[in-house]
Amino acid sequence: MGNPEIISIISFIICILFILFAIFLLTVKTEKRLSNLLLSTFLLVTATDISVFFYSRFMDLPAILEMLRIQISDFKDPLLFLYFLSLIYSDFKLKTKHLIHTAPWLISMIILTPNFFLVSHDDQIIFLQNFGQSEESVWLRKKGYLLEIVYLIAEIYYIIRYRSLLLENFTDKTSFYKYRWLKQLLIFILIGQALTFTKGIIRETESDTVTNVARVFLLSYGLFFTFWLVLKALYSPKLFRGIPIELKLSKEIMAEKVVKNEASDAIKNQIIVLKEYMDTEAPYLNPSLTVQKLAFQTGLPAKELSVLINQHLNQHFFDFINSYRIKKATEILSDTSKKQVTVLEILYEVGFNSKSSFNTAFKKHTGTTPTAYRKSN
Repeated sequence: MGNPEIISIISFIICILFILFAIFLLTVKTEKRLSNLLLSTFLLVTATDISVFFYSRFMDLPAILEMLRIQISDFKDPLLFLYFLSLIYSDFKLKTKHLIHTAPWLISMIILTPNFFLVSHDDQIIFLQNFGQSEESVWLRKKGYLLEIVYLIAEIYYIIRYRSLLLENFTDKTSFYKYRWLKQLLIFILIGQALTFTKGIIRETESDTVTNVARVFLLSYGLFFTFWLVLKALYSPKLFRGIPIELKLSKEIMAEKVVKNEASDAIKNQIIVLKEYMDTEAPYLNPSLTVQKLAFQTGLPAKELSVLINQHLNQHFFDFINSYRIKKATEILSDTSKKQVTVLEILYEVGFNSKSSFNTAFKKHTGTTPTAYRKSN
């Protein structure tokens, strides 16, 4: 079996899996319907893009349909970017301003109009046959590479910002599941785009045989990515909660107002009130504590509390709360009357909800493991 046949089989399998998974996403009951719609549309667009590897062996589409199929790839990066935003923000909605993401496709249509859409059917066929060597194709490829870079930078920015918002507002481990999912997805996409870029260079510099080998490798990676995507969805059928779209980083809150004196008496008093409340009421024992919940309990505005902890105490909310939990844990581990209490019981008692997160936080704050700490004391 030659490379063209392998390419046809792999691309066909990927297309079928993408279509089935898209149908699943569109029919499953979930609160994240917009996220599922965006991801399923991305999968269908990708399936349409790579379908040429098997249907072209048996049929030819009309010239205009074939050109539209080629240019449909302009929607992949925007759809993926919007999918990222829809997962990050719990109240994300598509608005008129998001139509800007159709600009790449519209630019392609404008570039192709003079020498393709406005010519006769026969000339369209000739143009399509030589499209890979045309001046329009060169410009469209450059535009595609540029857009990939721009959208990747935007996705990386929003994921880093998302992580910072989680650290500043949440302590419970489940809040970070979706961040890890998005980070993993971005890594897979980066690898895929690097392989696609490499394949493009090979196509322009090497023989058809070498190019087909590169295509087989790229499609095999695509097949692996498809199985990973399906398994991830099966093991994590619910893509967790998002954060409010108006939630801001503490440094962004500070930038909105002029702070004349960071060491003012008001700030010092707020710090005293906060620390006294932490010591006497121990709100950190609640594993699902958030900035909003703590603000309600202390009577401080949520934004002021976020700035107070993240900027004036120079700690993420995540680390601030965990420092109290670890302090409480060390007290229990040092208490000889509680030597029969297991580490697992202690971690739940002080507000953690998983052993891995407890061990990581404990080592970060004490430099050793809970078991070693207990032995040394």
